[in-house]
Formats: sequence, structure tokens, C-alpha cells
Amino acid sequence: MTKTNAGDDGTMPPATGPMGAGDRSVEAWASAEGRAKLAARVRNILAAPGTEWQRIAGEPDGVGAVFTRYVVPLAAVPALAAMIGSLLFGISVLGMTYRPTFGAALSSALVQYVLTLAGLFVFAWVVNLLAPRFGGTAHWTRAFKVVAYAATAAWVVGIVHLVPMLSFLAILGLYSLYLLYRGLPVLMDVPREKALVFTAVLVAAMIVVGLVLGALANVVRPVPDPSVTPDPGLGGLIEMLEDNGGAAGAGLDPQGAGGSIAESAEAALKSPVASASGALSAESLAAILPKTLAGLPLAEIEHASLGAGLGSSAEARYGSGDATARLDLVDVAPMGGISAVTASLNVQRDRQTATGYERLGKVNGRMTGEKWDSATRRSEYNVLVADRVMVSAEGRGVHIDDLKQAVESLDLDAIEAAVEQQ
Repeated sequence: MTKTNAGDDGTMPPATGPMGAGDRSVEAWASAEGRAKLAARVRNILAAPGTEWQRIAGEPDGVGAVFTRYVVPLAAVPALAAMIGSLLFGISVLGMTYRPTFGAALSSALVQYVLTLAGLFVFAWVVNLLAPRFGGTAHWTRAFKVVAYAATAAWVVGIVHLVPMLSFLAILGLYSLYLLYRGLPVLMDVPREKALVFTAVLVAAMIVVGLVLGALANVVRPVPDPSVTPDPGLGGLIEMLEDNGGAAGAGLDPQGAGGSIAESAEAALKSPVASASGALSAESLAAILPKTLAGLPLAEIEHASLGAGLGSSAEARYGSGDATARLDLVDVAPMGGISAVTASLNVQRDRQTATGYERLGKVNGRMTGEKWDSATRRSEYNVLVADRVMVSAEGRGVHIDDLKQAVESLDLDAIEAAVEQQ
């Protein structure tokens, strides 16, 4: 194959990339024209990815133009939203709210932003490196484009972090996997029949990259308030999936109930929107919340939803003082297909500590997780119902057995029935 630019041989050229005709007048994204083009690209890639990927493939823009006009502004959305949300609403943990200082919030946002940009280049390099192994063509500029534009959904959805109550909707960013799946055949010449497998391999690579960047973030992140238990976030998910050795054990069964992971992944990627009728109403979820939980009285109840049935949630807090609990019901209907893929992995984990344990696995056909620490008397119990409605309970000063009994006393079968009737 004849090389046409520095990126065709699979190597990573300088970050500025090849300078094509589209780079001669790089508009500032803050200008009216730049904002209009940015908005049009976001709208088109989300609504009509097939047509938009073909248009992108014919554009001469290099890495520098895409990075400056597209990546720089959009990648900042999740970090800025999280920073503003934490300053306005604080960070809630088991009924306690901690508001970081402006300096701490800004530092955390900058770390997140820089690592996002770094991760984008690393991931593009992985795509470029592996494309030939799946029948595609190595081309650095196109690899960067497919990663940058596929990330659109994850970045745009990051705006929900402005309101912590709606942060669960960040799962909608998994639509980026579908965009990647559609873009690989067009930009990297990967045969369509191999695009699914390539996407699955890249997801595994994303987890590895996230693990490395997460470790780096822990080194440079400001020291948190020691009185507040941090949200595990992505690091917590990775910890649930990895084997830590010792008394801990974890396993992955890709042939879980309901067929192979490949079959589930194909169905989800080809049709990521799992329910045409949308999420259950926030009011119906709130009606399921009990008046008492583990013997604790109801203190507060709140529910929220996103338009067009894209998601809904209901939250209740119980008790006060040394004994408190929280119960959340979250329906992520539009991304239920992706949730089904996660459930089909049949992840299993059993970790014992001196003062407690963590377990994750299928219970009565539902993905279930529980965590207990007798020293701090903190408990957690989560159940994924109908592969899309997460029932989560957390307690402080509440025994895990009481928390489990409270969750299991809910009519989970009724939730499944409501989903099936849609």
C-alpha cells in the first residue's frame, strides 16, 4: 500500500496531524460559525450516524482541526458539569452532603479533563494499531476521527452531572459504543461482519486504559475530605470486575443465561434503544418506595425524569442520626440493551475481609450485589430488575440482613411485569 501521509503506516504522528485543506481556516469553536458547525455535527452524528460517518470520511480535516474545533469544547462538558454540580448541590453520601471548595472542585475538573484528552489519543492509537488485525486499514487521522466523533454521546450526556439526582442518566453515554460500531467500517475499512468483534475488543481495551488513567488520577487528584466515603465511580466498577487475589475471587461467564455475550452484544449494538415506550414514570417508581425501611421512618422522598421517556428515578431517605438509609429506583430504559449485555456477562465476585464481605452475582436470575462492613456498620444491596431497573439500597447503622429483607420485600416481580407490558 502506498503511503499518502505520515499516519498511513500505523504510527502515531505529532498531535497536530496532517494538515489538509480543511485545516487552513480552523474556526475558533467559541465563534458563532464554530458553534453552529459544532452543534450540527453533534446533532447529525447522534441522529443519523450512518449518513454522518460517510460525510466525515470525505472531509479533509486533520487531527489538529478535529481536536481544536470538536474535542476541546465537548470533552470539557462532563468535567465542567460535575464541577458546577458539586459546588451547587454538594456530594451526597448516605444522607450526608459535602461541598468541596472551589479550588478542590476546579482541580478535580482539570484532572478529569486532561486525562480525558490523553485517553482519547491513547484509544485512537489502539484503534489504529488493531484495525489491520480485523481486516481494516491503519490510518492515524481516521482512527482519531472515529474515536473523537464516537465519543460524542458520552460527552454530551455528561451535562446531566449538573444535577446529581440525574447523574444516573450518564449511562446513556454508552450510545457511543453504537457510534463506534457504525463508524469502524466506514473510516477504518473494517468489514462489517467483523465490526462487532472489533468493537468488543476495543471495549476491553477501554477498560484497561481506564484502569491506567484511573491509577494516574489517584496520584494527582487532590486529597479528599477523610470524613466522606468517596463514590467508587468507574474505579469501583473495575474493582468489581478484577481479581484482587488473596481471599477475593472474581469470574466472568460470557455464556450467561439468555445466550452468548456475542449474541447479546450484537442485539444491543444494532438496536441500543431497548424500549420504544420509554422509561417507567418517575411517579410510578416513587409509589413503590415504602413508608419505612428496615424499621426506619421515611424522612424525604424525591423523583425526577428526563423528557421523552429517556430515564426516570425515585429516591427516598429514611431515619436520622446514627441510623439512616437510602433507597433508589432508577430506570434506564433507552439503554436497557446495553444493560442486558452487562447482565449476560454473569460476573461473579466473592470477597471476604476481616470485618465484612462483598458479593456480586446472579440471584434468582437477577444481577445482585451486596456489601457489609461490621466495623462501620455500613451496608449496601443492589438488584438489577428486568435488565434495566436498578434497585439500590444503602444503610448506615443498618445491618445488611435488614437491608436485604427490606429490598426483597418490594414487589420486584411487579416492576418486571410493568416493563414487559410496555
